[in-house]
Amino acid sequence: MKAREFLEQLEHEDIVAAIRAAEKKTSGEIRVFVSRKPVEDAVAAAQAHFVQMGMEKTRDRNAVLIFVAPRARKFAVAGDTGVHARCGDQFWREMAAEMSDHFRKSEFTRGIVQGIQKAGDVLAAHFPRRSDDRNELSDQVERD
Repeated sequence: MKAREFLEQLEHEDIVAAIRAAEKKTSGEIRVFVSRKPVEDAVAAAQAHFVQMGMEKTRDRNAVLIFVAPRARKFAVAGDTGVHARCGDQFWREMAAEMSDHFRKSEFTRGIVQGIQKAGDVLAAHFPRRSDDRNELSDQVERD
């Protein structure tokens, strides 16, 4: 699928609303990035974009990136060191499996929203919202 077709199918408002709802419960940050480029290794691409987007600069190192490369039919989820230390590999595998189930049915928005909600739940459990919390990163879907 071409990235343009994928982007046109996404309900951007639903994704942004899911990010905002999740972030109301946590000091963590969640971003979504859609790449128009073909990628060989979605995990490596997600990690590179994570840094390019400044996501490693959050106060508690508690950001999560959902990276989707529709042209390559791949996606990855990257979490910062603070998140990974608390949730471990099993969490990431479960999250990817749930998202994959939706993606296989061409339910792209639903898959991304599911991932956002799952990330938001784990972030809220380990990084609850604080009184001095501020939105450190944009909630908009980014693309190249």
